Amino acid sequence: MGIRSKTEEKLLDAAEELFFTHGIAATPVDVILDRAGVSAATLYRGYPSKEALVAAALTRRHKAWLAAWDRAIERQATARGKLLAVFDALDEFMARPGGARWCAFLGSAAEYADAPAEILEAVREDTNAYQTRLAELAVPVVGRQAQALADELLLVVTGVLAMRLREAGQGTTTARRVAGLLIEARTA
Repeated sequence: MGIRSKTEEKLLDAAEELFFTHGIAATPVDVILDRAGVSAATLYRGYPSKEALVAAALTRRHKAWLAAWDRAIERQATARGKLLAVFDALDEFMARPGGARWCAFLGSAAEYADAPAEILEAVREDTNAYQTRLAELAVPVVGRQAQALADELLLVVTGVLAMRLREAGQGTTTARRVAGLLIEARTA
């Protein structure tokens, strides 16, 4: 027997807010249950462990991130604009309520020396999505150099996400400029 969708939504809302703002280790399950107004029995009907709940919150966050990125891509008219839309999406995503202190995926991976399989899978899925999408978007811009550019842009994106720990609310202006230089170097 699973959890009703409304109850699951409340549980994941609380988990996402608390895990990705305060940290996973610093957030006991009972605090999430209290915030969500859900019993432990209900939680464990849907998620066998705290780590399974983290993975579910990451998966939901990943879907929301991809939707934000898709919207940013759709607003662009040029291939270069579509490639750089990742930075528009980051600004949009970070500005929303629950934007977190920094990247929920980096934070989750950093909190576990030996991350459980379900969390590793969620982090891998996010990384693979970045690599795949950036490479696909780079093809019309730089051709055969698309994968190399995608790897470089992922490093820039990861830097933006990590910089949020140093300066809350930092935007993507510098990262976008660096990305532009990387594109220019590959099209020169």
